[in-house]
Amino acid sequence: MAKKKEWREGEIVLAFNLSKVIDYTPLMQEWMQVEVPQLSVGEQYNFDTIHKRSREYITTWSEEDLKMKFISPVLALGNVMEDKLFASFFDKKLTAEVQGYQLSVKADFVVAKGIMDFMQKPYFHFQEYKPNKNPTGDSMAQLLEAFLIAQKLNDDGKPLYGCEVIGVNWTFVTMENNSYCVSKGFDSRDKEDLLAIIAILRKFRHILETVLLV
Repeated sequence: MAKKKEWREGEIVLAFNLSKVIDYTPLMQEWMQVEVPQLSVGEQYNFDTIHKRSREYITTWSEEDLKMKFISPVLALGNVMEDKLFASFFDKKLTAEVQGYQLSVKADFVVAKGIMDFMQKPYFHFQEYKPNKNPTGDSMAQLLEAFLIAQKLNDDGKPLYGCEVIGVNWTFVTMENNSYCVSKGFDSRDKEDLLAIIAILRKFRHILETVLLV
């Protein structure tokens, strides 16, 4: 059984016979079809606060700063943190043997079936994020590794949804069987792009509840 500590995107594509789809697939098109979210008064205050903060400081933050000061509040506005039907986990280790490789990755954020600190079954949203300064590792390769592990653990043939964050730039990723599709980038310093990010996260919540968990 082969084990590799650090993958690059090209290596994992070759090893697992993956294909990267350039044009939006129907699955990605459906996910990206969103409207400007309607924010409550409290949500609007939080949005304005994190938007101002990101414009001023985000390019200087470490990975931990990025996670705690910006990404966590955005995920909360996206309504994907917690619910009676699912749980969310930060820095969760995922492992599985896939096609003769022992894969192991610490996913920065996972939505899963579980309770408290116990994850029973990873669902369909994984997130890897890197700071603008001094990033380490290939975040897309890590996201694909998490997807491959989830495919093996879930064993249900359902698509996977995820997001890669590198500093200010957010891209969304879907994976169906051995094909993955990457969205255009969204600049979280831009007000319209940040609203779109929140809308896309809320759309994922809708997909999770109405399609994936049915």
